[in-house]
Amino acid sequence: MTTNTPLLKADNVGIHFGGLKALSGVNIELNAGELVGLIGPNGAGKTTFFNLLTGVYEPTEGSIVLGNDKLNGLAPYQITRKGISRTFQNIRLFGELSVLDNVKVAYHSLARHSIFSSIFRLPSHFSGEKEIEEKAIEFLKIFKLESFMYEKAKNLPYGQQRRLEIARALAAHPKLLLLDEPAAGMNPQETQELMNLIAFIRERFHLTILLIEHDMPLVMGVCERIYVLDHGQLIAHGTPEEIRNNPKVIEAYLGEEIS
Repeated sequence: MTTNTPLLKADNVGIHFGGLKALSGVNIELNAGELVGLIGPNGAGKTTFFNLLTGVYEPTEGSIVLGNDKLNGLAPYQITRKGISRTFQNIRLFGELSVLDNVKVAYHSLARHSIFSSIFRLPSHFSGEKEIEEKAIEFLKIFKLESFMYEKAKNLPYGQQRRLEIARALAAHPKLLLLDEPAAGMNPQETQELMNLIAFIRERFHLTILLIEHDMPLVMGVCERIYVLDHGQLIAHGTPEEIRNNPKVIEAYLGEEIS
């Protein structure tokens, strides 16, 4: 359920690489429970913005705040613990690990038992591992992946690999889920299944979702609001209908399909 409570505020955010301004003056605000799109032509700065939100890069200017926590200067693992998880345009699973172990890896970032207990194989280690495995299996059931749990991740069909990557991201119990081009490489049927999955995730886990995507029917079909980047700057923000008819957006895409 969408609320008017700000969850994320990016205020005048920018980053420079040497003399190159990759992003400049970006202001984005997400309310709790929203599903928001971030679109723009190739090279517009969309993934760079995700990298700023997740601590891969640190902003050269501006601030990023999640709830009451300023994220500037935090390491990626610290930001994950604050409540942001992401997927990647190019799927980044542990291909040689099982489907089950890929999800367990995410749960380990939140594990309550200590390294000390693991080294010395204390009872708390075994009880903690059992709890993690039970939670991971339950998660696989939610995403209809339990029949693949002992398969190597690399052997899954492409659409199932994408589903597993999203499941792994959600296993870290984020407040904000960042999806970076989840429909990349998918056929129309897989894309439709992905749309249904995104809607299910939002309702089931009461999440805020920020979505980068080039598949405009998908974006227009699932997002409540859309931000548009071009050459590192925001050029538009509004509802799907407003974005579809915005002259600046149409010009930025140079006649590409945006409906």
